[in-house]
Amino acid sequence: MSARVSEVLARVAAAARHAGRDPESVRVIAATKTRSVQEIAVVMRAGVRELGENRAQELVAKAPHLATQSPTWHFIGRLQRNKVNPLIPWVTWWHSIDRVELAAAIAARVAGAKVLLEVNVAAEPQKGGVAPAGLPALVDRCRDLGLEVCGLMTVAPASGDPRPTFAGLRELARGLELVELSMGMSGDYEFAVAEGATMVRLGTALFGPRPTFRESGPPGP
Repeated sequence: MSARVSEVLARVAAAARHAGRDPESVRVIAATKTRSVQEIAVVMRAGVRELGENRAQELVAKAPHLATQSPTWHFIGRLQRNKVNPLIPWVTWWHSIDRVELAAAIAARVAGAKVLLEVNVAAEPQKGGVAPAGLPALVDRCRDLGLEVCGLMTVAPASGDPRPTFAGLRELARGLELVELSMGMSGDYEFAVAEGATMVRLGTALFGPRPTFRESGPPGP
């Protein structure tokens, strides 16, 4: 697994340089969904210090066992308001803010929380995210609530060329003078870096194929 991590970090750096960017401007976030504490620890030792979790229950279960390694936790999945409280001791970056009600729930508990607003750039009905037309109003409302709106997040369609989606998010961020772009996953992260991603969320690229729950057992120490 360490060799896989090294290869991915090298590819991210190469993609950044090819785009005329500083490789240090791209943060690699290990997407830890279904991964065990032991697997995550290996990836951290190999050089990835930022972790992203999709499920509140998994993050809360894993985080105490990794606390001595001082990771930076990102919450990158869909989030219900009633799941905010247990995440507060652990999460530094909240990636999937797509509605005022969720923003208000975080703002009421974490003053000045760092948030990224999720945008459904490709208008896919099955996905979360605010529509581009509604984004400026959501930015303003989040700021009114005292949140630090750092940037935008998106997920590209599962098929087809992801670059128009990534370029669209970049242009939305530019128009709003936002810096951070969380976009790109294991199958398309080099395209995302070429289009300006400052954060890429990588699971199988770092950890290898995801085993079934029966094979892997519950995530834990």
